[in-house]
Amino acid sequence: MSEKVEIIAIDGPVASGKGSVSSRVAKALGFHVLDSGSLYRLTAYSALKHGADLSDEEAVEKIVLALSPVFESGKIFLDGEDVTEAIREEDVGIAASKVAVHPLVRKALFQVQRSYAKAPGLVADGRDMGSVVFPEATLKIFLTASAEARAKRRYNQLKEKGINSNISDLVKDLRERDERDLKRAVAPLVPATGARILDSSDLTLDETVNQVLEWYNGTKA
Repeated sequence: MSEKVEIIAIDGPVASGKGSVSSRVAKALGFHVLDSGSLYRLTAYSALKHGADLSDEEAVEKIVLALSPVFESGKIFLDGEDVTEAIREEDVGIAASKVAVHPLVRKALFQVQRSYAKAPGLVADGRDMGSVVFPEATLKIFLTASAEARAKRRYNQLKEKGINSNISDLVKDLRERDERDLKRAVAPLVPATGARILDSSDLTLDETVNQVLEWYNGTKA
């Protein structure tokens, strides 16, 4: 990137609301948006579809290099298939957390993610947007919430889709995924240097979005 591009990096654990917050912030500012998690989910989805061993780093890397997703009108297409909903399934999310621990996979996706930084600006959400992918970000936020609050949100999302789930199981799954993300050797889930911590456990979506916008506007003062 030769020109200075305004970037807001929003990192945090799974189900902390990063996607919803990022989309709303990007819309308010007229910025582009990057859901980096979708790239890992696409990798996981393709790996599962092709029966690849998720623990085989080189096999998963080949899948990343062969990916050619199309993002269009809020939809995500892979090989002509609309996978917008499919990559949001729980089994794909769990698989995404497993493939994300591989250094070669993260390296392969690095340049793809960097390419999203275009004028007038970008709101990028993920696990390592501020710490690794966009360390030069104008504003870095670590969006978090208790496992219980995140499980309740996920439960409601699944319920809206007609999917039965159990909150205690969701809490257990979230904690296991947090542990995996925290302990991975490459780009572990930690607040980036200089990041503002935003706990949304007791905040509405509007309140969370307004806080991010307030902090961003503060960088312009």
